[in-house]
Amino acid sequence: MIKISLLLLALVVFCSSAYAAEGERLKLATTTSLHDTGLLDLIKEKFDAKYNVSLDVVSGGTGIAIQYGERGDVDVLIVHDKVREMKFIADGQGLERRCIAYNYFYIVGPKDDPAGVKGMNATQAFTTIMAKGKADSSKVKFVSRGDNSGTQAREILIWKKAGFNYTLVNNSGPWYIDAGQGMGATLNIANEMQAYTLSDMSTFMAYQGNLSLVSLIGGGNDLLNVYVAMAVNPKKHPNVNCVLANEFINYLVSNEGQDLIAGYGKDKYGKSLFSAARGNCTLIGCSDGECASPTNASCATA
Repeated sequence: MIKISLLLLALVVFCSSAYAAEGERLKLATTTSLHDTGLLDLIKEKFDAKYNVSLDVVSGGTGIAIQYGERGDVDVLIVHDKVREMKFIADGQGLERRCIAYNYFYIVGPKDDPAGVKGMNATQAFTTIMAKGKADSSKVKFVSRGDNSGTQAREILIWKKAGFNYTLVNNSGPWYIDAGQGMGATLNIANEMQAYTLSDMSTFMAYQGNLSLVSLIGGGNDLLNVYVAMAVNPKKHPNVNCVLANEFINYLVSNEGQDLIAGYGKDKYGKSLFSAARGNCTLIGCSDGECASPTNASCATA
């Protein structure tokens, strides 16, 4: 009788613990591109159902996402700026970097391409747009997100590779417009002004039906756009849900998660908005250990 009672008690405790885990909330900070395209809605639907939890998403660009992570306001990040990702890990703010998806940035602009950049590489295009914009800003303009996002970080990097100081570019005349907006809003502003801009491929494709702008340049290492997931470090922020963050990352790199990413958008746009990291590690510059690979990070707080 005593043994049976102890067994029943153990079962009650086990069931109570399992039940307490149900309905947990996972807080994710991420880029506008993953949110605006609707991919995260699909991932949330599948992940919530599989784990009986609730994924709460905050979208505001890589810079804002990292700030949330540094404050411990979220449990996990999905961002796309390698320099800041590596710093986040090196500073002890994040546990591990896991490459989950990629696509490319596009340089988009008016169909008549007044700066004549079609067929150029990214640095040539930026140099030409600036020169022709300075010469006649009524014909050639460039709209920057200006929001500390991963897309703006890539824009700044391209200016640097082209030999220009971004601060000077940003103050070089009316041809250059600092929008201070997310990707969707920036595309709409550029469309209204018939200006050039840098956009991630996925958001441009999602908005393309409402735009007269066209993609003029895409592809190549300068425009490669890799998305990475990182759990926030519980040693820095003991309040974070590290266990569930790791479960989420492992879901993203699982075959089910990678298939969701690889297939998203085909039905609506005739082409996937994102490519899975799985099988493309060398192409996207991610090591085997960090590319579509389960996390090994410990959730110990000390």
